[in-house]
Amino acid sequence: MDDEIYNVNAVWLGPPNKTLPFRARYVAYAVGALVFVLLQVIERRLGIGLGFFSLAYTLLVTVGLTRLILNVVDADRPLGSVIAGFAHEVGAPRERTRPTVGLMHPARVRAVPTRLSRAQRKAARLQAKMASREAPS
Repeated sequence: MDDEIYNVNAVWLGPPNKTLPFRARYVAYAVGALVFVLLQVIERRLGIGLGFFSLAYTLLVTVGLTRLILNVVDADRPLGSVIAGFAHEVGAPRERTRPTVGLMHPARVRAVPTRLSRAQRKAARLQAKMASREAPS
């Protein structure tokens, strides 16, 4: 079984004897930085000023979103395939929920008689046969 190979995470623990208080994969730093920048851009567009509390909340939301994103990413599902799958899901064609409305011109509509079912045709033939027997010759 080669699953033991994937149990090793590419993490940076820090300098010898001075490790970081958390373990994060290399991809987590990139995703976290991207999420942080995106959140900062969104905050500025919403008119939220740059202050201590806005930065603190942004940092907390960044950590939460990064953990949420990286719960899906592993050795079998790299970040690129997760992003591509998300893009395909968002861009996939959906079933229409609203009925389509069209314009009909009555002059162009052809009236086509409905075709009788087999039982109705048989009953009509039987009725015609009975009518021909009762008719005086």
